[in-house]
Amino acid sequence: MNTPSSVAPAQVATTLSRCTPLFFALGETARQQILLLLVENETLNVGQFADRLPLSRPAISHHLKILRQAGLVDIQPVGTENRYFLTVDPAIALLERFVAEVKACG
Repeated sequence: MNTPSSVAPAQVATTLSRCTPLFFALGETARQQILLLLVENETLNVGQFADRLPLSRPAISHHLKILRQAGLVDIQPVGTENRYFLTVDPAIALLERFVAEVKACG
């Protein structure tokens, strides 16, 4: 027996819409590889990614831009280089919110 929903479907749709950049960012193998490298290494610059991945530096920069827009990575300037690091806590919180809202509807 279903209980009345405590979360309106419109709210679930809004939260899902906010998750779209995350799903897009996570949907590409190259971006998944970048994230996994950052799990293994606290920070990396574009050259270090290029040493470990079969991608050009411009391609890596493009993927890093998408990951930044999704809130999964950020940049720390160190001298003349930019070092990338994970910032997944807000993304995890958003995904947890989506899951909780869906559970509350069903």
